[in-house]
Amino acid sequence: MDVAGRIAIVTGGGNGIGRALCERFAREGAARVVVADLEQDSAQAVADAIGGDAFAVDVRDEAAVKAMVEAVEARYGRVDLCCSNAGIIAGDGEPWWATSAANATWQAMWEIHVMAHVYAARACLPGMLQRGEGCFVNTASAAGLLSQVGDAAYSTTKHAAIGFAESLAITHGDDGIKVFVLCPQAVATRMIDSVEEGGTAGVDGVLSAEQVADAVMEGLAAERFLILPHPQVADYRAFKAADYDRWLGGMRKLRRRFGNPTL
Repeated sequence: MDVAGRIAIVTGGGNGIGRALCERFAREGAARVVVADLEQDSAQAVADAIGGDAFAVDVRDEAAVKAMVEAVEARYGRVDLCCSNAGIIAGDGEPWWATSAANATWQAMWEIHVMAHVYAARACLPGMLQRGEGCFVNTASAAGLLSQVGDAAYSTTKHAAIGFAESLAITHGDDGIKVFVLCPQAVATRMIDSVEEGGTAGVDGVLSAEQVADAVMEGLAAERFLILPHPQVADYRAFKAADYDRWLGGMRKLRRRFGNPTL
């Protein structure tokens, strides 16, 4: 897919990968880039820098997502590309089997990592289907193909995000709808730095957000459903599929190496 001349929405566009995508789409000649973020100031700063539009949107709120899409369609006639990119990470906290604060973490991750993709698709699909074309780029994670040691809620919801993207591609691929799922490992954003002091230490290959945006552009051009900015993830995934029990043993070894995190 060529983004030139397209109307694009990027959620979580005020920072990190989302910001890099907004900037890259603008450089590639997108007709308009809509920067959506929970933080109004961040969204506005990116929009001002690239000549785009800013929306303050909580992606957990389906009505707010729908209203944003309707406003963009009313202003520009269509949405060609929707990047559902917003995400969170738990960091330190109660273990997954705890019942109070941990439940709130699980619920937030479910709403942001899964239902936000559903809400975006529900809002954008009617117009896309009517025109017979449209594109979704849903940000998941390598944790959705493998797992993230120490964060069960993150890994589980990212698996679900990939499952939804697969369903969207299967259901509407014959209707002119293109679907891509972005699955990076560690990216140098404030999200990874929030895990712990020096949050990138010991991580297998930390990329910049701009490098991830490069991978997205390559994936769009090649029309590959699975976009892997870290190519080694494909090898890990193949190893997991070839011998699940051995892979689980290796992940337990990795857990011990990093101090038996329990979250």
